Amino acid sequence: MPEEFTVFFMIEMIGTAAFACSGGMVAIKKHLDLLGIVVLGVTTAVGGGMIRDLIIGIHPPTLFVKPVYVWMAFLSVLVLFIIVRFCRITLEILESDFYERIMNLLDAIGLGAFTVVGIDTAIEAGLGSYHFLMIFLGTITGVGGGILRDMMAGQTPAVLKKHVYACASIAGAICYVGMLNFFNNDLAMVVSALLVVGIRILARRYRWNLPTAM
Repeated sequence: MPEEFTVFFMIEMIGTAAFACSGGMVAIKKHLDLLGIVVLGVTTAVGGGMIRDLIIGIHPPTLFVKPVYVWMAFLSVLVLFIIVRFCRITLEILESDFYERIMNLLDAIGLGAFTVVGIDTAIEAGLGSYHFLMIFLGTITGVGGGILRDMMAGQTPAVLKKHVYACASIAGAICYVGMLNFFNNDLAMVVSALLVVGIRILARRYRWNLPTAM
């Protein structure tokens, strides 16, 4: 099977499209123009991977060497823009519970996909014996794009307040690292990504949150 159709690549593509759309939806809600929507969507999709690459010394970052991820993010945001513009999606819909459910699902899919992609990238870089680093890289790959998105949109990053957002990524990363001792990479990636998605969906459904000081 050609490399571009591996499980790893397909998970990357799914995560890229999901995160790009989540970033694009935030930009649309903030009334940004087409350029702003594209920039926010693409940044959300590839930002976490760029941070990961800079940490482990991959220069230039993968997004510049393999622009397929940027193109996937761009096309996803463009399709989203066309749907919203020509289907006359209103502000009331963007402020509805339906919008929040869609955003949560897209975030969950992107978070799960990029968490395991970050760990797999660390393994490919020869860092498979550093378990703490692998977990950290998986988490930062998962949450990094969302942090950049929220900062650019002028809002508190979801990772600091949203229903066990980073914790879901950490749980998936730990699961992946643990499963590598017993199963092959593809199975570990799929199971761990689904775990992250499941935790995020359940967290919203049952309003799971970490305690606050006040």
